[in-house]
Parts: sequence; structure tokens; C-alpha cells
Amino acid sequence: MSTVLSAVAWPYANGPRHIGHVAGFGVPSDVFSRYMRMAGHDVLMVSGSDEHGTPILIAADEAGLTPQQLADRNHRIIAEDLASLGCTYDLYTRTTTRNHHAVVQELFLGVYENGYFVEQTTFGAISPSTGRTLPDRYIEGTCPICGYDGARGDQCDNCGNQLDPIDLKNPRSKINGEVPQFVESQHFFLDLPALADALGEWLDEREASGTWRPNVIRFSQNILKEIRPRAMTRDIDWGIAVPLDGWRENPTKKLYVWFDAVIGYLSASIEWARRSGDPEAWRRWWNPATGSGTETALSYYFMGKDNITFHSQIWPAELLAYSGKGAKGGSPRTYGELNLPTEVVSSEFLTMEGRKFSSSKRVVIYVRDLLSRYQADAFRYFVAAAGPENQDSDFTWSEFVRRTNDELVAGWGNLVNRTANLIAKNFGEIPPAGALTAEDEALLAATERAFDVVGDLIARHRQKQAVGEAMRVVAEVNKYVSDTEPWKLKGEEQRERLGTVLHVVAQCVADLNLVLAPFLPFAANEVDRALGGKGEIAPMPRIEEVDDLDGGAPYPVITGDYTGAPAWHRHPLVVGTPVAKPTPVFTKLDPSVVDEELARLAGD
Repeated sequence: MSTVLSAVAWPYANGPRHIGHVAGFGVPSDVFSRYMRMAGHDVLMVSGSDEHGTPILIAADEAGLTPQQLADRNHRIIAEDLASLGCTYDLYTRTTTRNHHAVVQELFLGVYENGYFVEQTTFGAISPSTGRTLPDRYIEGTCPICGYDGARGDQCDNCGNQLDPIDLKNPRSKINGEVPQFVESQHFFLDLPALADALGEWLDEREASGTWRPNVIRFSQNILKEIRPRAMTRDIDWGIAVPLDGWRENPTKKLYVWFDAVIGYLSASIEWARRSGDPEAWRRWWNPATGSGTETALSYYFMGKDNITFHSQIWPAELLAYSGKGAKGGSPRTYGELNLPTEVVSSEFLTMEGRKFSSSKRVVIYVRDLLSRYQADAFRYFVAAAGPENQDSDFTWSEFVRRTNDELVAGWGNLVNRTANLIAKNFGEIPPAGALTAEDEALLAATERAFDVVGDLIARHRQKQAVGEAMRVVAEVNKYVSDTEPWKLKGEEQRERLGTVLHVVAQCVADLNLVLAPFLPFAANEVDRALGGKGEIAPMPRIEEVDDLDGGAPYPVITGDYTGAPAWHRHPLVVGTPVAKPTPVFTKLDPSVVDEELARLAGD
């Protein structure tokens, strides 16, 4: 057994999240986490709302709210949406908690005391019209290295190089198009060059493991070539205070939002442990020397490709610096030596009807809106089967309708319905199996084999291939039903054979229901009920209102008890279990949905 940390990207709380966001981090992380729990691993799935930084200030101004009010509103929306999507967080929290502030400041002090922060005078970008600091990502211009027009102030997505806003040619504000003003300011820089060798060794080890997606490991190694110190403080009044005399009292100097956001994986783990009643429980997932001696501590970070830099360079650098593992040496403070990521699982981008998602241009559908009209599992299936796992993909309404109707409804849903219908009509309960034919045994072997094949693919983050394999076996079972024609097996002389065929099909459906449960958890419970079960095989998250552990304001979190999921193997059906006439598991979509949604997208 392993301890498995599912570290899920922190959605930014400047507004609700759209389906492109959750296609990259939400669905893949939950499929993986659900499978790993069923496979017997001790999973801790954590995340939360990222609530600091200038974009929050800008959005709050536009909404006529304080930054905290905006964060409160959007955190609740995002948490409710992720819970409605079935994402099984052990804790989904937020970065405005006092626990998070304390953990971030502890990490800062550890890095500082080990000598990996250097104080430098630099040029910060200011909006001439407001006097407010412009964040790096809100400045665009031409990359000085490759000439790409559309590089951001922190990095160029075309060549992958780290940048500073002042490096850009023809810089402009993404907020209002004005040319930023650059003024001198004192800041702390993370000494990445002093950590470059340690980062390189770690990445080489990860490459040798052969587990990382090739584009992620190549990108991560390439950005090491141009490594340089990076500012970890900002001129802003909304964020976490720098915990040093002379800085702590300055209301306009805060820690960089990306320094604090990635620390959320650790702070959320610590908050979860504190809420569990065992404040030190987080260490099993974070400290290499902690555990029974037989456990392997694994950690997987799920995100979109625009966040690779922060998870394969900045966050590992912070962990190495805190643990004293860079060129300057040092030793860890309170939290001890901390585990580096086992894998950065980065998805590519999802577009919509051939265009980039853009709230301002109305090229968007928010998670809440989609779930108000369609089944969560229909969207989860689309992401698993056609999402941006290893290349950019396009969400179109025609393809969403096609996959829902042709694959979920006509394929898997039809198999479940006709199996339960035939059993309810002919026996009213799971019938016993008589002598098995070679055909029966081959089908049972195929569905049982799916546990190993699909499970291995999910564990290696090949979810598209995994769900494809599961649906291939669904097609095999459907073919078996068509070939054996159980509706033609009539009379007492054929009743035993009828019972055998239906028992075999029911067992195969039960097997495949478990195999598909990580992808289709809501349907999994319905299918279980259709076969006479309690409908509790796919545990669901819940929203819980909690008090801040350290005296701050109350807030909602996502949590849940996920221990009830069955183990990842065949569970023989119990003969005699009552089976009633089922209701359809999936909702067939009318083709008119496509025109309706395209009209809605166009604003008609």
C-alpha cells in the first residue's frame, strides 16, 4: 500500500470556473483518486480556492465589493460546483485561512534562514491610471527571446522561457491596454540558480522513471536552461505578510500569490490533519521518513499546462530550499524534509467550438450552467474520452450530444437497462448460474481482466485509453447479449440456460460498473441499485460549513468519507438479490440541444 497525495490545482477565485478549467484539473484528479482508493491506497486529495493577488482586487473593484467579500462569494460557488461534479476532496479549503497564512510564513522563514532568498532592487510594473501594481500575467508583449507577440510578463508560452515584465518588447496591460510604468522597488527573490543542480537531478530522476508525460518533462528541463532568481514578494496590499521585521509592518508588501498558492497543498494537508483529530497525520504524505516502513509516499499534481512552471520549478525549488537541499545547504525547520512531487500531471488546453475560452467574449460555459442542464457524468465521460489529456482538444456541443447518446445511452446505459429488465421480467432476482459454456467463461474472463488493464492505465494517467478499454468490453458484453438472445430462451427446458446467461451478463455488468465507477460515479450508484444493491459504491463529497481553526471567519469546505468504495476486483453477485424493473441511467439528448446551445453561446 502507498500513501497517495492527489494535489489538485487551486482554482483562482476571481470568478466562477468554466468547463475548460475543470477538464484540466477537476475530472482527471478525481478519476485517479477514486481508482487509487479502490485499489487499496491511502489517498489524501486536497486543494482549495486561490484568493490572493491583484486580479482579485481588480474583480472586486468591478463588482463593488471588498477583496474578502469577492473571495467569499466565489469560493462558495467554486466549492459547490466541484462538489456537484462529484470531486472527492478530503479537504477543499481556501488561501485566506489563518492556517494557510501561518504555513506559508513558516515556509518563507525556512527558505530565508537557509539562504535561498536574496534581497534585490527591481522594477515593478504600475498601472499609470490607478497606481496599482500590475501582476506579471496581466502584462503582455513581444518575447525578447523568440519574438512571439503574446508573451506574458512571467513566461512565454511559445518558447517556455521565464520572463520579467520589463523584458517584454512593447509591453501593455491586459486590463486596459495602457503601457505600464516601471518603478524601482525592493523585493525578495528566490535564488533559483542555487537550486538549479538539485532541480536538475530531480528532473533527471523523474525522466528516468519514464512516468511523466514527455511534453511535461521536456518543458520542465528546458526552463532550467534559462534559470535565474525570481521575485517572491509584490507591491500589493492584498496577500500574506512577509514575516520579517521591517517588512511585516508594511501594508503594501506581500508575498507573491504564486509563492503562497503552491504552498496550499501543504497547508491544506495540515488543515485536514488538524480537523481529523491527529494534527501530525499529514506527515505520512509529506515526510520521507514517516510511515510504517512498508509505505511508499507518492504525490501527483494535477493542472493545466500553463501552470507547469510553478509546479515543476517554483514549488520543487521552495521544497528543496526549505529542506536545505540546494547549493547553499541548510536544514529544515518545523515541518522537516518535505517530499518532492512524484509526477506533475499536466493536461493540455480545452477549447470550445474551435475557440479559446473567454468570459469577456462570451466563449464560455460555466460548470454550474452545464450541470443545471446536463448530467455530471455526461460531462465527466466527455472529458475522459475526448478531453485534453495529452493534446489540445475541442469541446463541441455536437460531439457532446453524440458521445452521450451513442456511447453512454446506447452503449453502457442500454446494456444495464436490458440486463435488469430481462432479470426483473423473468426471475425478479439474480438467478443462479448453471453449467458455463466456453463463450460464457471467455466473457467473464474479459470483464475480470478489465480490472487490471483499466486500473493500470488510470494509475499511469492514461485515462482516455482506460475509458476506451472499458467501453470496448461493454461492447463485447452487448454483443454477447445479442448473440445469445436470452429473450428467445423460453420454456422450462431452457430456463436454466436463460438463468445462466442472465447471471453471466449481470456479473459482467457489475464488474464493468466498478471499472467505470471512477469515471461515472453518479451512474455507478444507479447501476448498483438496478442490480439490487444499495447504490453506495461511489461515495460522494459534501459541502460542510466550518469554523476557522485559528479564529478567523467561518467558511465552506468540501470533504467526505470515501471509505465505502468497494475494492478494485470482482465481487461475485449474490443469487436471490431482488431486481426490479429499472429506470434509464442516462438521459438521451435531443439533437436540438446543439442549436440551442450554439444560439446561447452566440447570445441570441
